[in-house]
Amino acid sequence: MTGAVLVWRGEDAPCVDRAEILRYMGTQADPAAQQLIETCLTEATPHLSFQVCYARFPIAFREGEIDLGFAVTSSNDLKKNLEGCNEIIVFAATVGSGIDRLIARWERISPAKALCLHAMGAERVEALCDQFNQAVKKEFAREGRALRPRFSPGYGDLPLELQRDIFRVLDCPRKIGLTLNESLLMSPSKSVTAIIGVIK
Repeated sequence: MTGAVLVWRGEDAPCVDRAEILRYMGTQADPAAQQLIETCLTEATPHLSFQVCYARFPIAFREGEIDLGFAVTSSNDLKKNLEGCNEIIVFAATVGSGIDRLIARWERISPAKALCLHAMGAERVEALCDQFNQAVKKEFAREGRALRPRFSPGYGDLPLELQRDIFRVLDCPRKIGLTLNESLLMSPSKSVTAIIGVIK
């Protein structure tokens, strides 16, 4: 249903990409780093909560702007991304606040472990977005339709201020416990909002 906000939870936690965690850490795959990753995964995994809320909207292109169904933007980069689309999925994803609490605890004790947890949290939420993407892709494939790559506020010339509209229309605090402060920072921090174009 267009505009209806739904909550999605994958059947299983997304697979862990350890190479991606190393990339976020900015380090090599030496035994010490690999052991640190395993330690952090063991400690943090029980504290992760994978949640996504989303809605589907028709879109319209007008002179110099795009009507997203819940907001209007003049972003040229988003316009290029949505070329050939007549519909979007807008979503918010989070892995919960448990990882933030662990990071805060270890920043005072072990900066290396805190760095690893930061990297792990980033990898986990991106993996959640990928998992959601794949689920949506399969759903639309049944209609003979395809998706464009997801596009987030703050990327290219798409204003970060669009976050306010996304949070409003998805009711993120109530749906998945995700909030936005006056500086447009999300809490929990390991969270993502994005738009996925649906090709006609």
